Amino acid sequence: METTLALVFGSAVGLSLGLTGGGGSILAVPLLVYGLGLELRAAVAISLAVVGLTSLFGAALQARSGQVLWRAGAILGLGGIVAAPFGARIGALMPDDLVMVLFALLMVAVGIRMAGGSEERELPVGRYACPRDDHGRPRPSPACIAKLGGAGALTGVLSGIFGVGGGFLLVPALVWVGSARIEHALATSLVAIALISVSGFIANLGAGAEASPLLVLVFAAGAVVGMALGAVWKRRLSPVILGRVFAGVAIGAGVYVVAQVLL
Repeated sequence: METTLALVFGSAVGLSLGLTGGGGSILAVPLLVYGLGLELRAAVAISLAVVGLTSLFGAALQARSGQVLWRAGAILGLGGIVAAPFGARIGALMPDDLVMVLFALLMVAVGIRMAGGSEERELPVGRYACPRDDHGRPRPSPACIAKLGGAGALTGVLSGIFGVGGGFLLVPALVWVGSARIEHALATSLVAIALISVSGFIANLGAGAEASPLLVLVFAAGAVVGMALGAVWKRRLSPVILGRVFAGVAIGAGVYVVAQVLL
């Protein structure tokens, strides 16, 4: 029964990732905690493992179209790799109920952001963003590298604490700071998510979390299938509708988590 539920829940997470281009990973921890009855730190570790594997699969798919900015993704990922262990340590010291309430607030914030539109639209480029080359790709400079590394570090801390991939932070960072076009940002964020998730997973294991290898593989298998289906369906549905549906799910899940903690 647990294996079947893990496969179904993994498919739901992957489907959300494939449909929305990011943010679907925030569903993994509540499903693992309340759906499969796992301890919080174990759920965080498994979530990071699954998100990392799924994002790597998605990045490989996107690489065929030439939309992945490997250098920018590596800079973001390295910043997250350095910071994720700190997030894991912070999360291990915090009471589980507090982590879940803060996680619920994060879900609601992501849901509100998604409700305002879709990540498909072009976001405004920041005043201090990296300059672009003739192909619309960011030109690396010390200041640009520092800003991207800082955004990756912030995402790494959140990843270590909550078990999220951080696409909802990485995509705006790539657009506002990295001067990347939105299609490049969506594809490149998967590279950074994969790197950050691996670091967060290892850090959580080091902090004492236990993750069943079988459960990780089953959940990841469902997520890969879900992401592949979501990527196909995404081309047939309105991005605005997709964003609002996901927003409703995220906000509803956040309210449910708070209710579970309080009750």
